[in-house]
Amino acid sequence: MDDAFCMQLALDEAWKYQLLTYPNPAVGAVVVQNGAILAVEAHQKAGTSHAEVLALLSAYETLSKTTIYFDRFDAQKAHAFLLNLPKGFFSQCSIYVTLEPCAHSGKTPSCASLLSQLGVKEVIIGTKDPVKGHDNGAQIVAKHSIKVRVEVLEDACKALIEPFLIWQKRAFVLFKLAQTTNGRIGGGYLSSQESLQHVHRLRGVCDRLLIGGNTVRTDRPTLDCRFTGEVAPDITIYSQEKRFDNTIPLFAVPQRTVDISDRLDFLRQPSFVLVEGGEGMLKALKDRIDWMLFYQTPKLSTNELSYNIDMNLAFLHQESVGVDLMIWSRQLGN
Repeated sequence: MDDAFCMQLALDEAWKYQLLTYPNPAVGAVVVQNGAILAVEAHQKAGTSHAEVLALLSAYETLSKTTIYFDRFDAQKAHAFLLNLPKGFFSQCSIYVTLEPCAHSGKTPSCASLLSQLGVKEVIIGTKDPVKGHDNGAQIVAKHSIKVRVEVLEDACKALIEPFLIWQKRAFVLFKLAQTTNGRIGGGYLSSQESLQHVHRLRGVCDRLLIGGNTVRTDRPTLDCRFTGEVAPDITIYSQEKRFDNTIPLFAVPQRTVDISDRLDFLRQPSFVLVEGGEGMLKALKDRIDWMLFYQTPKLSTNELSYNIDMNLAFLHQESVGVDLMIWSRQLGN
């Protein structure tokens, strides 16, 4: 089985949950036995089963032709179930994982310890864990006579966890925008329902949503998570003018704090900040944006609104979401 092919499967699965795992990194895993792919899974939400665990559970279902009876996202139950399987159940299985299996036990048990006890045949790792205290998982596994290989598609695996590394030391800033194929941004909702749901999921995990004052006054948004049912994020309105119409819907959302400020000091704190806004906000934050997320709809528009700004970007990943194209990009030179 080709290493690059299997690792790319793990990467593509992990990108589906990029940032939704905050404050954990996005991680994907693939289980292979005798040249057959048994499972392709990814970590989906902080505090729940990691990618390796979900992949092993799926591989068990494939091999046993049965369905597990418990919540697979309950990490404690999942680890206990896997450790209770007959000895050697996974002895002919290789597992590909984009990030070194975690060595520590926290909200979830150690994946390195799990793989060691299960006695898998081989562990292939995309990139080592750069966070001290989380690393050394490869060494733990190797001590149990399990073959370990590292640095498969390493650059792509490092790019996957870039947000995780940034929010260890300061705010990771994601600027989200929706546009037509010819780059127009006005004229009401542009995105598909699936894209809107994805945005609301990001809102549900971010520490703070940042938006410009002009956008608030013009669009009168709600900025909640009504399409996913999660708690709406706290908001900072970036504006010199502090007076706003209090009947604008975003002010009426429960369990929310709304700050109005012309300062961005909070971006120095480790966090995940989602930015939504127009050209003015993009220009104001140009030097602070880490990544941009485009939702591009297959439509041409005569609307005059656009983002008139010079920025150099590198495309990181793209996938379809509904009829839209979702493009993750990194700003170059930041």
